[in-house]
Amino acid sequence: MKNKLFTMMLAMLAFFAMSSCDQQENYNTITEGNAKVNVFLVDAPADYEEVWVEVLAVRILPAENDENTDSEWVHIDHESDDRMVNLLSLVGNNEAFIGSVEVPAGRVSQIRLLLGDNNYIIKNGERIDLKTPSAQQSGLKLQVNKEFESGKEYDLIIDFDAGRSIVKAGNSGNYILKPVLRVIAETASSIQGTILPVEAEPKVTASHNGESFSTFTDENGFFRIRGIPAGSYSILIEPKEPYLPVTLEGITLDEGQSITLDTVTLEAEEE
Repeated sequence: MKNKLFTMMLAMLAFFAMSSCDQQENYNTITEGNAKVNVFLVDAPADYEEVWVEVLAVRILPAENDENTDSEWVHIDHESDDRMVNLLSLVGNNEAFIGSVEVPAGRVSQIRLLLGDNNYIIKNGERIDLKTPSAQQSGLKLQVNKEFESGKEYDLIIDFDAGRSIVKAGNSGNYILKPVLRVIAETASSIQGTILPVEAEPKVTASHNGESFSTFTDENGFFRIRGIPAGSYSILIEPKEPYLPVTLEGITLDEGQSITLDTVTLEAEEE
């Protein structure tokens, strides 16, 4: 009797193990004819203590669909229970995950980022609400024009330039949110590295052919500038006082390449 019970228990354990594997396999499988898209939010720096935006959702438009018909868009609601995102925390490897969705394989023409009305900055310790133009309520459009292959997984990175997105309205004391965004396919190139000491908290700017891309280091001194075109870059490191700025020249990136620079140790200005 004991042997029979033991055999039955083994059979049940084997069944549950196989069922778990099947569920995991089904969970990871992309539906035939579809591609999977993961959407993240990152930030370029701004001269504020905090910049908070309410991220509601992202909409994705396959190329053959009509952008004027809401049902033609693939919807991704922000998966976090807390939809408030401090853009200035999105440095280094920090990023805000918005969500994932399957889309029909083929070309994706554009996406929309939908923001709520609860947007504000912290400046000199004071909260200042950001006015949001009503035209933005239908979503902020970004051109993608990328071919997504069936069965493959892609990351789309929305780079929110906080510094250029916040506009002071004359002498009224009001600040207006006019988002300046770009969308990045993760196949583009990136530059990353570590700058010490961490208390220098530098701004890092990569410049190429008149274009510049900026970020700050995180709490470990790490920075990452993602989604930039191939080419030769100069890197300007602008730390807090008393540390001295540094410029690195001739950083060459190939298409889709990620370069990790040697650790940079900044020197302090002599008193």
